[in-house]
Amino acid sequence: MRSTNLGTKHIKVNTLSYKTVSANKASVEKEWFIVDANDVVLGRLASVVAMVLRGKHKPSFTPNVDCGDNVIVINAEKVKLTGNKMTDKQYVRHSGYPGGQRTQTPEDLLSKKPIAVVEKAVRGMLPKSRLGSAIFNNMFVYAGEAHPHEAQQPKQLDLNKIK
Repeated sequence: MRSTNLGTKHIKVNTLSYKTVSANKASVEKEWFIVDANDVVLGRLASVVAMVLRGKHKPSFTPNVDCGDNVIVINAEKVKLTGNKMTDKQYVRHSGYPGGQRTQTPEDLLSKKPIAVVEKAVRGMLPKSRLGSAIFNNMFVYAGEAHPHEAQQPKQLDLNKIK
């Protein structure tokens, strides 16, 4: 406690009223959320999911710790892309050999592996580090309605409430 002199009055000020709390692996409490991707715009879905995975919606967010929650995304095949992105957007990869560059549209990728479109969008919004890889493992994407995580009792995540 410190006292200050303001004229003739003495006011006691508590200088240690707030302390910064840093989360660590032992103190983090993880929850389970489920998101339905049916007719949801891909970028908006990915930005909210990435924020929840990272833990930025929590007051105890610590940048160097995996303090986010687990997220289950269902109906990944029914995600929506605006404009002409379904045919004009290109996912580029390279085999490492000369002439090994390959491109694929979201339309092709959705028909072959529907979960990959959502995974690529969310992975691009996470840190490019070991922590980002660990955080990415907390997301589970499924093409249909069924998922094997009923025992975790996931809560429904409203994409419009979290911003």
